[in-house]
Amino acid sequence: MASLGNLPALLRQLSGLGGCTRPIRLTGHRAEYALNTTTGELGPLVHRMTSDSLPAGYLLVRCNNRRVTRCPSCAETYRRDTFHLITAGLRGGKGTPKDVAAHPRVFATFTAPGFGPVHNRPGSGRCRCGAQHDKDAPELGTPLDPGTYDYESAVLWNAHAGTIWRRFSIYLRREIAKRAGLTQRTFQDHARVSFAKVAEYQKRGAIHFHAVIRLDGPDGGTTAPPAWATAELLTDAIRAASSAARVIGPVVDDRRHTFAFGRQLDIRTIRGADFSGGTELTDRAVAAYIAKYATKGAETATGTLDRPIRFLAELAQVHITEHARRMIRTAWALGARRDLEHLRLRAWAHMLGFRGHFSTKTRRYSTTLGALRDARAEWRRVQATADHESPADQETTHVIAHWAYAGTGLTRGAEWLAAAVTPASGTEGDPTHG
Repeated sequence: MASLGNLPALLRQLSGLGGCTRPIRLTGHRAEYALNTTTGELGPLVHRMTSDSLPAGYLLVRCNNRRVTRCPSCAETYRRDTFHLITAGLRGGKGTPKDVAAHPRVFATFTAPGFGPVHNRPGSGRCRCGAQHDKDAPELGTPLDPGTYDYESAVLWNAHAGTIWRRFSIYLRREIAKRAGLTQRTFQDHARVSFAKVAEYQKRGAIHFHAVIRLDGPDGGTTAPPAWATAELLTDAIRAASSAARVIGPVVDDRRHTFAFGRQLDIRTIRGADFSGGTELTDRAVAAYIAKYATKGAETATGTLDRPIRFLAELAQVHITEHARRMIRTAWALGARRDLEHLRLRAWAHMLGFRGHFSTKTRRYSTTLGALRDARAEWRRVQATADHESPADQETTHVIAHWAYAGTGLTRGAEWLAAAVTPASGTEGDPTHG
């Protein structure tokens, strides 16, 4: 802990973390030398910083973990970035033209198939077990009969969910082209499909996808879609592609697995006007919905783990639901099979077999998370150097740095100080979140 003499400096260093609870500690140094941009000659040392000279004894950087269970502050930044990324693809901004708001856009939810009856809250109010469960009942999503529940298929579905989505995206272009009277080859000369999706765990532990799907002109959001492109045509093509997308899975003990989306498919048109009920959604409501699930994993919905396990015996030391425990055990057992090594089920057992990205988008949907992070870093750099004079005579600085990983997290005292100096959201003054 810092002495009273350098306590203010430590507070300033901790406040720069923006509330990150598990920052990465780095040791090393950073040196800035004057550089003449005309001659390329390296001048005198302008500034030197070492980790030992910092109040905490380390360079501290944010962990940038998207999981709200691991770091609420970094997850909140990720959620806001995702919100603005989705919003930019719906109404424009951050490099995307505002004309995209007039393009055909839908919000679709793709569910997993059934693996056995589970406790739920149907429209009638009563579960198949005869009970009327509360919305927070712990038994929701758990099998009515664990002995007959198809845990093997449930885990393998999660492991193949990303492949099914890729197959669907290929079929979707084919179905749109067919409805427009185009060949698959000429389709790209007339239109382009742009999307952004997020994966979410249902309470039963099965992955399903929420996606914003947009129909653009041939160059993406910068070009208007053709006259035949409508939300109705896009909706019809999504239904056809979803039904056709199938993936042949592995054979396990003479049992052939084939995977496809579940029968429940919800597609709603996105409107730019205020939400007025019915089946229409606003762009803001969709962006907020997707951003909310971008920071959540299986641990939030299913009550499983938020980090990998190295040994199955670790399950005896953690508090998780019995349903999640059986899913993890099934993934671990399947992961021991040589014919399933490519699925890496043991490495992703804590995710119940799912190893895909939680949020993905096509290249031309909108801006990227990386661009938002770069803008934030540049803004902070400018703020940090605002009071320093720029080198004269066409000189700038050349930076030589070397940092090594030294650990993760803060001491308890530093955690207390960081919490005391951190704003609630951790993103105040951030130009990317305007």
